[in-house]
Amino acid sequence: MAGTLKPADQFHIGIVAEDFDATKHQLSKLFGFDWCEDMGGPAEVALSGGNSVVDFQCAYARSSGTGTRLEIVRQVPGTLWEPTPGSGIHHLGYWSDDVAADVADLERHGYVTEATREAPGGGLFFAFLRSAGATGFRVELVSRAARPSMARCWVS
Repeated sequence: MAGTLKPADQFHIGIVAEDFDATKHQLSKLFGFDWCEDMGGPAEVALSGGNSVVDFQCAYARSSGTGTRLEIVRQVPGTLWEPTPGSGIHHLGYWSDDVAADVADLERHGYVTEATREAPGGGLFFAFLRSAGATGFRVELVSRAARPSMARCWVS
């Protein structure tokens, strides 16, 4: 059965951390993760309540050995980027060849768009969606066009 999202396109598991540096340190010390340089900065995003500038900071594990990377995101109070109560996992990240089309398809299946960011050349760069069901499963779609620049930080 072909779906909107394909397992091969799943590239990260996102965790939002209250204490960004301490979380990275703990995961390094306990589980041996090596981190790429921190990424981020102020970015204009469209949220359900309107446009906002959000100061993002995240870091990806250099390698997980599985092809799926761990991403730590610094919390942004008052937004969807806050730690998930009862679970460390905030979202699953997927590459998308057409973020807007994948958003529309997921919305037809009951997902609710929480945030989007436009790409510099037009179209969507990323989108966060949450299932409307009891699980509240969250997905991040990232334009595949970003893959080459992101992959440069993952090289050991």
